[in-house]
Amino acid sequence: MSDAELVERARRGDRDAFGELVERHQHAVFRTVLAALRSREDAEEVTQDAFISAMQKLEHFRGEASFKTWLLTIAWNRAMDRRRSVGEWLRRFVTRAEDDERTWEPAATGPSNEETLIAAQDRREVRRLLRTLPAKYRDPLALSAGGEHTFEEIAALLRIPVGTAKWRAMEGRRLLKRKLEGRTGGRGVGLETGFKAEG
Repeated sequence: MSDAELVERARRGDRDAFGELVERHQHAVFRTVLAALRSREDAEEVTQDAFISAMQKLEHFRGEASFKTWLLTIAWNRAMDRRRSVGEWLRRFVTRAEDDERTWEPAATGPSNEETLIAAQDRREVRRLLRTLPAKYRDPLALSAGGEHTFEEIAALLRIPVGTAKWRAMEGRRLLKRKLEGRTGGRGVGLETGFKAEG
């Protein structure tokens, strides 16, 4: 059954139809929110809020964009509200400190464990440097990481033209690469950790 058919059934009160829409799109919504917030706990909460909001606003869905794009836009807006909320900077600081403590494990002897530790440190450095980019570059780059979203979806979420979304993601990647090379003495750490802005 198509999303459009499920939406029509959900509008008539079929909770199972809306449940199917949630099942289909929950991963994409979560990844979108996580790209904005960088906190799994916050992303889980905002994802749930986004689905509740979508259910409440379902009668306003006009079908001008796909249901998925409409849903991702609601999720992105909820994530932006959370990011702007009072005290967000404190929550992010505490979350980063807790995440660093949870992911740190002393390396056992042996090259494979050492390489694993270096890779984990590289990923943390990429995430840290990503947060330092201006939002207009950071958001398209984070959303394009790992191929979760098309540039058409990213453009719709950010309310910018598709070409602008592609350019900003590529520019964000270039800026991030420059920052990484500056921190690692040209070693080129980390851009293999899922940031693939081309496409």
